[in-house]
Amino acid sequence: MPIARTRSVALVGVEGHPVEVEAHLGTGPAAVTLVGLPDTALREARDRIRAAVANSGESWPDCGITVSLSPASLPKRGSGFDLAIAAAVLGADGAVPAEGVHDSVFLAELGLDGRTRPVGGVLPAVLAAARAGLRTFVVARENAAEARLVPDVEVIAVGSLPELFARLRGRPVEEIDDEEDIAEEPEPPRRRPDLADVAGQPMARRALEIAAAGGHHLLLVGPPGTGKSLLAERLPTILPELCTEDAVEVTAVHSVAGTLPRGEPLITRPPYSAPHHSATRAAMVGGGSSVIRPGCVSHAHRGVLFLDEAPEFQRGVLDALRQPLETGEVLVSRAAGAVRFPARFQLMMAANPCPCARPGAACICPAAVRRRYLGTLSGPLLDRVDLKLELQPVTRAELLADRAFTEDSATVAARVAEARERAARRFKGTPWRANAEVPGAELRRTFPVGDAARGVLAGAMERGEVSARGVDRTLRVAWTLADLDGSPIPEGDHAALAYALWSGGHP
Repeated sequence: MPIARTRSVALVGVEGHPVEVEAHLGTGPAAVTLVGLPDTALREARDRIRAAVANSGESWPDCGITVSLSPASLPKRGSGFDLAIAAAVLGADGAVPAEGVHDSVFLAELGLDGRTRPVGGVLPAVLAAARAGLRTFVVARENAAEARLVPDVEVIAVGSLPELFARLRGRPVEEIDDEEDIAEEPEPPRRRPDLADVAGQPMARRALEIAAAGGHHLLLVGPPGTGKSLLAERLPTILPELCTEDAVEVTAVHSVAGTLPRGEPLITRPPYSAPHHSATRAAMVGGGSSVIRPGCVSHAHRGVLFLDEAPEFQRGVLDALRQPLETGEVLVSRAAGAVRFPARFQLMMAANPCPCARPGAACICPAAVRRRYLGTLSGPLLDRVDLKLELQPVTRAELLADRAFTEDSATVAARVAEARERAARRFKGTPWRANAEVPGAELRRTFPVGDAARGVLAGAMERGEVSARGVDRTLRVAWTLADLDGSPIPEGDHAALAYALWSGGHP
């Protein structure tokens, strides 16, 4: 019986699973049967592929066709199997050499006129297939740059079915420079935010630098107009660029989510996600009924998640952040299975001191209302925030005086990079990259501090101002301050400033 095999990839979250696509031409009335847990979009591929083949000048087999997607127990979703099914069917019919499609991975949607269309998730799909030992990939031209991010693979970019069939038959095709494959034009360059734009809040700028250097989470409380959102937008500008491994991870998440920047196949800068306070739990951590999508915390993977007006978020949404803050990933469970998304982000929250948001004596909120408002931020969530700072309105005189001391993002980023390098040398051979990631027990056992620093924190514990867990949080910040100052260990002044920032006060 005529049969041909080719390959594609099914995505579950951001994890790819190689799929063998088999096409069998049998007897009986002309029909196409898809087996192997296809979803609705994949079932619709039967008519789409038949039209694409007919409009490409090829003959569709006039017989019963069975297409099997193996492993059969793995759910398959989306239109990315179109090209693989078309190649397998025509390979089984003998229209193209069956051996030419057997070891290739096909990832593209087909239009009714036979043109190939890009699909999401190409990067994690190619990564998964490459780990399984597959080396040849056929993708739409718009996905070629993304697929070539994976080393040691051959990527064949095709714009239509006729071009693919010509290649398979060994016929000459119009050559298009691989480096000039059709792709979207990059977005026009926009001015990036700069830390020099923030004046009048020197302590807040310092806290932002400390957060960037140590990977600490940050909470800013203050009335409107004190620069909370301005500071948050500038935190990614002082973070180090992503290493290759992290850049591929981040790009894979955005590829699956369909949010890759136009004309930018590899994301090299830390991403920034700022959901609205009306966001649901599913929007924040990921979810969906038929297709599970990554949420805002995964969009911020290896970058910054900013929650403006944090007390306005539903408490359940805020508490859902506790798992990813602790583990660096999200597990979304549904009846069809569970999906993991990476979510190691840096949390930055901003809040008004009360619902009316009026500064100082102008506030009309009773004390109970103020407590209830900020009480939306639960203790377990705040316990994971190392830096807390209260901002005050800035006078015109303070703005003018502070202008001489503002630094641009590049200057601050250089200091942050140096501090991260010191931390990386200290953590060599461990799974940690930044001070905020070190467990408390390891912090005390492996990285002891000086007597002066211990004395500051011991005094706070004796007065009942800080718990043992709070001491661990403060020590992490103290190590970051020491890294920024080039000190081998935290001293007393580092511990004092770290405690003031952890407790929400000023030194």
